[in-house]
Amino acid sequence: MPDGLGLQRGFAPRRRRTGGTRGCSVIRTVLVANRGEIAVRVIRACRALGIRAVAVYSDADRTAPHVFLADEAHRIGAAPPAKSYLRTGRILRAAQASAADAIHPGYGFLAEDADFAQAVEDTGLTFIGPEPATIAAMGDKARARETMSAAGIPTIPGSPPLADDGTDALDIANRIGFPLLVKAVAGGGGRGMRIVDGPGGLANALEASRREAVAAFGDGRLYLERYLERPRHIEVQVFGDGRGSALHFGERDCSIQRRHQKLIEEAPAPTLEPETGARLRAAALRAAETIAYRGAGTVEFLVEDGAYYFLEMNTRIQVEHPVTECVTGTDLVQLQIRVAGGGALPLRAADIGVRGHAIECRITAESAPEGFLPSAGTVRDLEIPSGPGIRWDGGVLAGTEIGLHYDSLLGKLVAHGSTRPEAIARMAGALDELVVDGVTTTRAFHRAVMDEPDFRAGRFSTRYLEEHPELLRADASAGSEMLAAAVSVLLEAETRAAGESGRIRTGGAAWRNAPRPGRRSRW
Repeated sequence: MPDGLGLQRGFAPRRRRTGGTRGCSVIRTVLVANRGEIAVRVIRACRALGIRAVAVYSDADRTAPHVFLADEAHRIGAAPPAKSYLRTGRILRAAQASAADAIHPGYGFLAEDADFAQAVEDTGLTFIGPEPATIAAMGDKARARETMSAAGIPTIPGSPPLADDGTDALDIANRIGFPLLVKAVAGGGGRGMRIVDGPGGLANALEASRREAVAAFGDGRLYLERYLERPRHIEVQVFGDGRGSALHFGERDCSIQRRHQKLIEEAPAPTLEPETGARLRAAALRAAETIAYRGAGTVEFLVEDGAYYFLEMNTRIQVEHPVTECVTGTDLVQLQIRVAGGGALPLRAADIGVRGHAIECRITAESAPEGFLPSAGTVRDLEIPSGPGIRWDGGVLAGTEIGLHYDSLLGKLVAHGSTRPEAIARMAGALDELVVDGVTTTRAFHRAVMDEPDFRAGRFSTRYLEEHPELLRADASAGSEMLAAAVSVLLEAETRAAGESGRIRTGGAAWRNAPRPGRRSRW
C-alpha cells in the first residue's frame, strides 16, 4: 500500500532470531527506537542496505512519516514520552514481535541510557551503539573528565561531584574562581546547567540545577566548572570498531547556540588555526582509543585563545551529523549499522577527506523573538527547497500536527558548497525557498544570520546571540513581509485583469479614463 511519501511499504517474511552473541550475526531487521527526522534518517539508511526497518510510535505519531516509511510499525503507548518512547519494556516487546535483530536508538530518549543498551543486549539483540559500560562512563560527566585527564587530554578546571547538600560548594567555587558553571553530572543538552557570576548567586543556581537535573535525568548530582567567557564549541566526529581502532571524520563548529543548545553547525570549523585543529582531532582519536569506543561518537571541546579543553563525549549519532556526511561523502548511519553487525571499519584514515564546506540550520517550531518559545499547531503547507548542494532531513509533512510533547525540531536544512561563501549563499537561497505554514518557525532567524557580517567572516563564539540580539527580532518582520508580498500579487492581478477587461473594480467606484494619483485597497 502507498506509504504517503511516494514509496511502497514492503512486508518481508519475518525471520525468527535463533540466538547468538553480539558481533557475529547478520542484521536483517532493525527496530528504530525513536521518532521524527532521526527515525526517518535511520529507516532510509536501512533501505539503502536492504535491511527491513521497524518503527515504533505513540498515539500522537500514528500518522507520522517514520511510521509510513517503515516496513512494519508498532504502537507503544500514549503521547507523553514517559508512556511511550521511554518505555524499555514496550520497545523490547515490539522488537520481539517484529523479529528484529537490532535496535537503533537514534538520539535523545534512550540513546544514551546504559540500562536500555544493556537490556537490549541481554535480550539477545544488537544495540547499534557503544558498549553499555562506555555509555555509563561517558554519561557521567565528572567521571568522563577524569578519564580524559588521565589520557593526557586537557580539561576545564573543575570539581568532583559535590556533596548532596552542597555544603562544600562555596569553598570549591572560590578555589576555581568566578564566573563558573554549575553542571549536572548526568547532564546534556544544556539541562541542569547554570552560569554563576559570584558567590551570591551560587545557592540559587545549585537548587535550580539540581531540580532540573532530577526532572531530566533522575540524577541530581552536580559539579562545578570554570566558565570560559568567549569560547568556540568545536566537536570531532569519531568512529571506533570496539577493538581499540578509531578514525575521525573531521571537526564541526557548533558555537551558535541558545541556552547551550545548538542552532547552526558547520563543517569544517571556519577560521580555526590549522595547528589547533590538528591537536583537537588527535585528542579526539586518543579519547576514542582510550575507551575502545565502538560505533559513532562525538568528542566535544571548548576552544579559546588557541587552548582547547575536553567538554564531553556524546555516545550516539549527533543531530548535526549531516554536515560531516556532506564534506566527507560518508553515510555515517549506514556505517553504524555495518560496525554494529560485527564488521571492522571499512575505511582507513587515508580514505577520508574533507571536500568543501557544509552548514546546517535546525528549523524548529519556535518563536525567536519570544525567546525561542515553542509553537504548536498543524503544518498546513510545507515546501522544501532543492537544488545543487541542498539537503533536507525532515520528520514532518503537510498535515502533521506539532504538539508540545516532543522536541520542536521539524527538520534540518543543509547546504554544501565548494567554499564557505558558496555554502552560505546556497543556504540563504534555500531558506528563502523554504515554506512551513501553520506554525511559527526559526526560518527568518536563520536567514538573518546568513547575512550578518560577523557570521560571514567566521567571527563568533558561544556568546554570538548575546552579542547580536537584533537577530532574534528577525521573525518580527516576517508577517509584514508576507502580507506585503500577498498584496503585491493581488494588486498585480487586479491591474492585469483591468487591462484585459478595460475596467478596474475598486469597491464599486466608477470607471474613469483619466489617470489617478494612487489607489488604496483594503484586504
